[in-house]
Amino acid sequence: MPLLNVHCRPLSTGVLITVTGELDVTNAADLESLLERSTPPGEPVVLDLGGLTFMDCAGLHLLLRQQDRLRRQAAQLHVAAVHGSPANLLRITGVRNALTLHPSVGRALVAVRGEHPSPLRESC
Repeated sequence: MPLLNVHCRPLSTGVLITVTGELDVTNAADLESLLERSTPPGEPVVLDLGGLTFMDCAGLHLLLRQQDRLRRQAAQLHVAAVHGSPANLLRITGVRNALTLHPSVGRALVAVRGEHPSPLRESC
């Protein structure tokens, strides 16, 4: 079973969830359960995937379900720092156009706070 590490940090508005390792069919349900327990209703979620080295279609479906769940609650999923194999999966499937993607966690946090980007906040 691939190793997946998750760290949750409350924000003044919403929550930052950092995911590292490999996300696949063996652990996607566990991550989804944690996301649903860890996110306050109606609050935005910043999902930091910068440390994610692999994601299969189960991870892809998880992102879409979580986005749908949050939209029903009038909140938003902000996916940050996707690169490598997971970024290729989003590109190939066309899903990247359906998600709110940010090049970095700093940019995602700026978007959640509704502020204008600042170079000083880029490295979060």
